Amino acid sequence: MPSNTTFVETKNMVPVKNLQSFKSTLLSYADKKRAGDLARFFQTHPSGYGEGDTFLGVKVPDQRAVAKQFYKELNLDEIALLLNENIHEHRLTAVFMLVLKYEKAKTEEEKQAVVDCYLENISGVNNWDIIDSSCHKIVGPWLMDKDKNLLYEFANSGDLWLQRIAIITTMHFISKRQYDDAISLAEILLKHPHDLIHKAVGWMLREIGNRDYDAEYSFLVKHYRQMPRTMLRYAIEKFDEDVRQGFLKGTIED
Repeated sequence: MPSNTTFVETKNMVPVKNLQSFKSTLLSYADKKRAGDLARFFQTHPSGYGEGDTFLGVKVPDQRAVAKQFYKELNLDEIALLLNENIHEHRLTAVFMLVLKYEKAKTEEEKQAVVDCYLENISGVNNWDIIDSSCHKIVGPWLMDKDKNLLYEFANSGDLWLQRIAIITTMHFISKRQYDDAISLAEILLKHPHDLIHKAVGWMLREIGNRDYDAEYSFLVKHYRQMPRTMLRYAIEKFDEDVRQGFLKGTIED
């Protein structure tokens, strides 16, 4: 987490006016009390997973509205600057804009530029809401028909946020009924110590089960006794109650 507002080097001159307009617009939605509540919720205290992050107190729907207002006006260099700031809403709104740019891109070159911006500034994609709002909408579709080694590098990196990006990115593959990478990454992260990974892996397994019950069930039968409890609970949330209890009590047999 950056301790101070920082700026990355960019190839082109960045129009300061656009950034100032964006920031002032976002700031107009700020709420001091909400900012304090968010700081506690996202564990910004020392040793918390969000340590050092700061909040304006802007609601997510308002951030999305600002993103729609500015995503055409701000270029990728400007968005990169926002991704390297310590204000949480700057980074979250930045990824909202990148998602919009990716979805509206008309060429592969335009999509590649968005992906490059995202990956080159990925140190700013460093909280679960920022990750969950973006990676499966940018990295997922980009990697759909490409080599996915990057996700395995992230999963094995030891970095909490890169690991969450790896597994959440597979939501796009799952939506297309391709489960192999999600299952392989779940196996890598099976014994991860952090509950933010437990929840993410369990969530992706549940997404698989929503489309292919047998695929999720087969994975769980093989691994559920070694899974953290939170991961298991997330994974079996929509199972019939008798099956859920079987997994929770350890009575399901391979």
